[in-house]
Amino acid sequence: MTNESSENMLNLQLETASNNGYKFSWFDWFCLCYPPGWLILFNRHWQHYHTDPDGWNWLEYILFLLPGGFYIALLIRWLRLGCRSPRKEIDEFDPNYQRAFREEVLTPIVKHYFQGELHQVEKLPQTGPLIVAMNHAGMSFPWDFLTLGYLLSQERGWVVQPLAGVSLFEHPWVIWWLPPGWSRVLGGVRAELDDFEAAMQQRKILLYAPEGLRGPLKGWRRRYQLQKFDISFMQLSDRYQVPILPVICIGNEYLHPWTVNLKKLQRLFKLPFLPLSPLMLLLILFPSMGVWAMKTRLRYFIQPLEQLDKEANLEAQSIKKRANLYQKVQQFRDKLQMQINQLVISK
Repeated sequence: MTNESSENMLNLQLETASNNGYKFSWFDWFCLCYPPGWLILFNRHWQHYHTDPDGWNWLEYILFLLPGGFYIALLIRWLRLGCRSPRKEIDEFDPNYQRAFREEVLTPIVKHYFQGELHQVEKLPQTGPLIVAMNHAGMSFPWDFLTLGYLLSQERGWVVQPLAGVSLFEHPWVIWWLPPGWSRVLGGVRAELDDFEAAMQQRKILLYAPEGLRGPLKGWRRRYQLQKFDISFMQLSDRYQVPILPVICIGNEYLHPWTVNLKKLQRLFKLPFLPLSPLMLLLILFPSMGVWAMKTRLRYFIQPLEQLDKEANLEAQSIKKRANLYQKVQQFRDKLQMQINQLVISK
């Protein structure tokens, strides 16, 4: 009863705040135009809809905007919380908050900064469930995913949820940057097989990167070169008869250009990637820029739906040889690579 009562109170609070909506003040517009302020905007929007006593406050926000000020703000917040980390909240996906964040924060970023465009819209199905498989890159905050989710929601009214790396949910740095439970409340599904399969059973529309972290990790030198695909998405597509919608993104390699991944430091700090580029000096001075990315034009090209293998669904999964599945995934990857090459040449 306690959990149900708390959930009802949270929904009521969100509904009440939604009636007012989040209105940009001059400070929010300034944060949108000034790269170290994007993290402020994310947290302020969350605090409009949620009670967050452990969150950042005004003094700390101002420090974000100064070179090196984030480190002072971090120390002040740590002391304010009694020398502990922010509380980890376990929240569920909230479509209402996803819609509010999309309409009130993502709209100006996607339309005017990343100039997101959907091409070949006639190939979009009318409804789900779907696995939307996209080439993921940029070695930065996953703006290519967020932008595609926004565009699909605007075009079809879909509720779209991305499979997100585990670090976005529980890495020690992330719980200081972003509000507790932020990724999950916005619809993120942990990129682990059990969570992926549970989402398929619920017939969701999921954004998925078949390359996994190998996509961003490849760095600038191998831009637009698809890396090895995981096979789990093809397995689950066959098992639950969920179609795969391939989407090619052109422009996401420029979200953080000229990068080389520092593998040893990446492993030392337990980060999904740690890029070295000319932008790193700015990121060291302004760690709040970790959710920012370079201005680029993100264009998405919808490809025809992959045909479902209905016979495979009738047979036990153990009968299908793993080698055949690898071959099917490889053919899918090769076809996407050929289409990417054509689009890069013609852009």
